[in-house]
Amino acid sequence: MPQDSILALDQGTTSTRAVIFDAGGRVLAAATRPLAQIYPQAGWVEHDANEIYADAVAVIRDVLQQTNGEIPRAMGITNQRETVLLWDRVTGEPISNAIVWQDRRTADYCKTLRDSGFEAEVSAKTGLLLDPYFSATKIAWILENIEFAKERALNRDLLAGTIDCWLLWKLSGGKIHATDATNASRTMLVDIHSGAWDQALLKKFGIPKNILPEITDCQGDFGVTDGDLVGAEIPVTGIAGDQQAAAYGQCCFEPGSIKATFGTGCFMLVNTGDKAVASENRLLSTILNQIDGKRRYALEGSLFMAGATIQWLRDNLGIIENAAETENLARMADPDSGVYLVPAFQGLGAPHWDANARAMIGGMTRAAGRAEIVRAALEGVAFQVRDLMVAMNDDLKHAGIATPQRLKVDGAMSRNNWFLQFLADILDIPVDRAEQTEATALGAAFHAGLAAGIFKTEDACAALWQSDRTFEPGMGSAERDRRVAGWLQALGRSFSK
Repeated sequence: MPQDSILALDQGTTSTRAVIFDAGGRVLAAATRPLAQIYPQAGWVEHDANEIYADAVAVIRDVLQQTNGEIPRAMGITNQRETVLLWDRVTGEPISNAIVWQDRRTADYCKTLRDSGFEAEVSAKTGLLLDPYFSATKIAWILENIEFAKERALNRDLLAGTIDCWLLWKLSGGKIHATDATNASRTMLVDIHSGAWDQALLKKFGIPKNILPEITDCQGDFGVTDGDLVGAEIPVTGIAGDQQAAAYGQCCFEPGSIKATFGTGCFMLVNTGDKAVASENRLLSTILNQIDGKRRYALEGSLFMAGATIQWLRDNLGIIENAAETENLARMADPDSGVYLVPAFQGLGAPHWDANARAMIGGMTRAAGRAEIVRAALEGVAFQVRDLMVAMNDDLKHAGIATPQRLKVDGAMSRNNWFLQFLADILDIPVDRAEQTEATALGAAFHAGLAAGIFKTEDACAALWQSDRTFEPGMGSAERDRRVAGWLQALGRSFSK
């Protein structure tokens, strides 16, 4: 008999994770596998889609074993967004590696389109900006650069999709080719006002509609997993892109509620209700969720390097052995060292959108050491969040939506108490850390559980949310202004022009 539990498959940038939750939102079992990063050349980032699928099967089997083979009543899928691939419709083999959301290979193509004046149409329809971040130019690149890809696509021999779509297709045994509205809204091919693929955009990017999946709600019937593959037939009833899933797991159900997830990057979403707000500050307007055909929207700002900045300290500089060290090192650092680190290793995301910006460390003296560099790295992430919050508040005020009075956070970096205290200080609002650190997986579980009838209403989900700790701002305004001024000076030096 299926149990009143939910399996969430969370396929992220650096790992693939499965979590089983009970009806109270508590973790019953979890399993993770790391995902290899492929860097063919500077600015290019790829993943092996077959590795992603194999890891998904492995972690699902692992958590089912941990629960003695008890079958969850439902399953939700959440995933790294914008990462995209094409595969053979018959054999199921990818025609190339998946191109990851961080990949910048189409920067020049995007610039050409911007220079032609095309960005205004893109923004009006999709809520996005012309940037390599999104899926459309990645699909176009594959069609143009992989041998026979365009011809095979026109002949209906290929399928395309983001990672949720790929996993659903594979786990269903090739029966379901679908994506949800949140992932579709990140492709730069969907009119977010109608929720449909836009013919004019498809034509502009040279992408045949026949290779694209059906767009669905976040909650519904997505078929069942193939029992021969994962060891059980589990109904898939929820799908959402990772950041929208995290917002759902953080119960950001009301306009003005906001969350920040600190993973490889940092992603802030604020609920704007049924209004798709056109940003005046180069933020993104995106679909937050779609349920029963009704869309909620969000404003979003994305930082490309958050946890990845800490990885850089470890893997490239070798000044830390693990992320846990950064909290004590930041406490040890001279708070007035004047060292700033701008983590523009993959360019700058919102609200600056400078694909050719480069990282820099400034303000170094001989007295500066690894503690000061580590502190500057943590501060650099917090300052970028502050830039996003300033931009978001301005857009919300113009839209007549209340500005956030507190920020909910989750993700690996949210375990760092020093970082969250500095974040609260520099934002000058309380920061709430979720007790359930698996917010992204929990959001997928909420979607799946609501569709399966395990949770009756969103209010029932909200009743399960609890804060682990609240960080209250304590920095004086004069010190805050001084530190922000130093940051803006350093930031200006990283811009490409």
